[in-house]
Amino acid sequence: MEQVRISSSLEENMEQFHRLFRVDKNFDVVYRTMKIGGRRACFYFVDGFVRDEVLQRIIQYMCGVSGEDFPKEAHEFSKKHLPYGEIGVVKDAKQLTVQLLMGITVLFIDGYDSALTIDCRTYPARGVAEPGKEKVLRGSRDGFVETLIFNTAMIRRRIRDPKLTIEIAQAGESSHTDIAVCYMEGRVDQELLEKIKKRIAGLKVDALTMNQESLAECIYPYKWYNPFPKFKYSERPDTTAAHLLEGNIVILVDTSPAAMILPSSVFDIIEEADDYYFPPLTGTYLRLSRMAISLLGVFLTPLWLLFMQNPEWIPESFQFIEIKEAVNIPLIWQLLILEFAIDGLRLASLNTPSMLTTPLSVIAALVVGEFAANSGWFNSETMLYMAFVALSNYTQSSFELGYALKFMRLALLILTSLFNLWGFLAGTALFVLAVAFNKTIAGKSYIYPLLPFSLKEIRRRFFRARLVPGSRDQT
Repeated sequence: MEQVRISSSLEENMEQFHRLFRVDKNFDVVYRTMKIGGRRACFYFVDGFVRDEVLQRIIQYMCGVSGEDFPKEAHEFSKKHLPYGEIGVVKDAKQLTVQLLMGITVLFIDGYDSALTIDCRTYPARGVAEPGKEKVLRGSRDGFVETLIFNTAMIRRRIRDPKLTIEIAQAGESSHTDIAVCYMEGRVDQELLEKIKKRIAGLKVDALTMNQESLAECIYPYKWYNPFPKFKYSERPDTTAAHLLEGNIVILVDTSPAAMILPSSVFDIIEEADDYYFPPLTGTYLRLSRMAISLLGVFLTPLWLLFMQNPEWIPESFQFIEIKEAVNIPLIWQLLILEFAIDGLRLASLNTPSMLTTPLSVIAALVVGEFAANSGWFNSETMLYMAFVALSNYTQSSFELGYALKFMRLALLILTSLFNLWGFLAGTALFVLAVAFNKTIAGKSYIYPLLPFSLKEIRRRFFRARLVPGSRDQT
């Protein structure tokens, strides 16, 4: 960035800032000159980032300032003649440039070697509607948006405690992306907090183009051979607030509608808000069902393939699972083709215009359904089990965990096909080891309280307890 020195001469400042921001080419960088108390002044702001009515009121007030009541210092002027809440005095040219590009209005006054900053910005933002991936049957219907200040406000609304701390940082040489680190003082792991803040402060990147994913890969490089996620992502303010109260750290990135929660174990990622919006019995059932279906989604098709390769192992009462029709294509290839076909349909649904979603659903049902079975490519039993596997991916909201389980299932299928029973056992061992030897970002066990074992924590993780333990009805 070109070094710009703030001068006490307005003409010099305007010349340098005109050249720096290329005002003659950038139509959205606007400047407005006027006189304040007999002195020349100039406003700089980015069109579209400023609340016009607020800036208009400030300019109208500036027109009434007299020369006799003009302070000698910019700081005194801001206290006396700028009736607005968010005012700053900046002498560093680099900091001033970044703030202007963030949407803050800059005011130069002839005779002052400092610039006044007026935070009357506004960002284009959508409504705080319920997240599409984390819907609940009961509870709050608001969700995070792409504007950072809105997201922090929704957390503050739920945690009215001065111990809730939200620190701001920036990363990216070009993007200067705002990053908010949220935690509860006295509950957070201080060692982990300092480590995270140090890594964010030491980031040497040009831009966080993919916001939180870029940040996650910078502060904690993944091991490519272990697909299980290290972070939990949530677009729900109530879920985020609950994790903060449990002592977790939450990282919010500007332009991202998701909160990054850490440290996160596999049980943290599986948990959902519906577990707590229903009574303990119902919440426990939902949680255990989600866990069971996720595991069944990993082992169902490999186990069925193992039995099809060894039909003599099938108990007499389960003979109905055998394939009744001719098998034209080996089962392993049927299963693998359907695995990729399901991902293809998912990608197609994301890129399909909303008015064409119904025709696409009909075509997919016909092509991948009855016609595919009648053509001889797939057996009906294969399609039945793969339909269950496809549905099981949607029982939990984490895309990262869903694909990690998918990769484990693919490894199980291939190993079972190649090495029969020994391959199935090796794939199961691979799955168990990938989870058991994984670590959270804090260096703790990924499957705690199973390893190390804690009966008290197991009860809390598997069974939904009362939200207010020990409370009694008052009569």
